[in-house]
Amino acid sequence: MDDRELADLLEQFGLSEKVVDTYLTLLELGEAKASQIADAAGVSKRYVYSVSKELESRGFVEINDHVVPTTIRPLPPMEVIESLSESVESMRPALEERYTATARDEERFEVIKSRVTVLKRIAELIGRAESEITLSLPYDVLDEVEAELRAARERGVLVSLVVSGVEPHDDLALDGVASLVRVWHELMPTMLTVDSRTGLVSPGEMVARSNSESQAIVFAQPHLGPVIVGSFFGNYWPMAAEAYTTDPDPLPATYHNFRHAVLQAALCERAGIDLDVTVTGRMVHTDGPTELRGRVVDIRQGLLEPANNSFPVENAFVVETDEGTYSIGGQGAFVEDFEADAVEFTAAE
Repeated sequence: MDDRELADLLEQFGLSEKVVDTYLTLLELGEAKASQIADAAGVSKRYVYSVSKELESRGFVEINDHVVPTTIRPLPPMEVIESLSESVESMRPALEERYTATARDEERFEVIKSRVTVLKRIAELIGRAESEITLSLPYDVLDEVEAELRAARERGVLVSLVVSGVEPHDDLALDGVASLVRVWHELMPTMLTVDSRTGLVSPGEMVARSNSESQAIVFAQPHLGPVIVGSFFGNYWPMAAEAYTTDPDPLPATYHNFRHAVLQAALCERAGIDLDVTVTGRMVHTDGPTELRGRVVDIRQGLLEPANNSFPVENAFVVETDEGTYSIGGQGAFVEDFEADAVEFTAAE
């Protein structure tokens, strides 16, 4: 290996080109005075003192300032290599921890065989939620993720929860743990989606029992998330009984999650509050305005009882504007007139 290759390798450890040149000069001289190193390296004596302190902190040299004049001694190469190796090794746990977290986000599927790991992963995913959570799990294990659910609610996340293995008339502590809670006496699969992008599915007995041989799947697949959400609201939500609903949000309020907007419209209707709305987005079937302003005159939804949607996953509302009446849907709307990106509600005057 020539000097340039050696210098390039040393620079990879954060040493500047001048520092490396000074260090290589010192290696050739052995223990030397600052003036000798300065002359050989073609730098100032003051610079040698400055560089020497940096090299000493890195474990490359030893400064003998107990003698006059002060001398600088390069440490044996084996000691330097060991010091560098320890520094690199000390980074490994932190690097592996970050890599694992990133890799988990990017994995499409992860198979889990442990009940403890399933509950841990559910808590982790809930902690990452930004806009919406759908979750079904046995009531007996709700306390395992209750703190994470309450924290998500405090962040403004819409949480739709089905707890199984209990009756509607049972005395349940559900206040504030979710936006909406339904209960079902039958054991059902544990299903979680977070922001319709990531989630988990497992047989009900895997979470309900500690000795189950079943397996769970964690997914990070934006095309699969909406399918799980559709199954949740289309197959299981209607079968469960309404047990808790949150109060309407203070107005005015803006929503970028359309299901959240529909829920708030339905809650306001239940509370006798008329709404004016501004919706931004685009027309679905024709060219037209990108913003609509008007009065909410109808709501079609299956989130609250009584449901009045025409198909299980329909959530929409109708706006009467000065230019006409339009049905509003969320992302990917194809039945409605207008696809909404953002919805702002204000109390009607």
